Amino acid sequence: MRHTPNFAGWHASILHRSDSNAEKLLRQLNLLGLTTDLSWKPLAEAAKPDLVMVDADQGWDELLPWNATRYAPCPVVALLGSEAPSRIEWAMKMGAGAILAKPIVTSAIYPAVVMAIAVHGERRLVQERIGALEERIRMRPLVHHAVTALMTERRLSEEDAYALFRSDAMRRRETLEAAAVSYLARRDVVPKVI
Repeated sequence: MRHTPNFAGWHASILHRSDSNAEKLLRQLNLLGLTTDLSWKPLAEAAKPDLVMVDADQGWDELLPWNATRYAPCPVVALLGSEAPSRIEWAMKMGAGAILAKPIVTSAIYPAVVMAIAVHGERRLVQERIGALEERIRMRPLVHHAVTALMTERRLSEEDAYALFRSDAMRRRETLEAAAVSYLARRDVVPKVI
């Protein structure tokens, strides 16, 4: 994160029992420009908060509509007063990008929120990169098929056919996989010379 976030228009769901810690959170988040709601019941699947702050000391898996098998759709801050490894593990499993120690000190809220936002953004980028790489791996058999077809059609070596696809993909500014799909679909998009 290279800039200080502006929280105007953001909404935070605080999953915590009403107490002095929750009151400090509500007051400070409102001062930062966020609207807030406080509840101690599971977050609805349809809820779309910009930020979730959750009591990790007493939280349970059904408290959040995602779990270790699904990526947290927004930044999560775990509120934690315990050093119990199981509670830290639970917070991490729920996607916490920052931990805010209890009893809550108001000066620690802003840094925890900024940290959770930054970590969430990095995780999202990593997930997107992994998805793109998985798609390219899935498409590799098509590249092989296209290279084999080009070898047969133009009587080229595997190395020359691959080089031809690579140069054509670079010329058209697309991936090798996209060039292979185009070739297999039309068989006339690859230039005659390497």
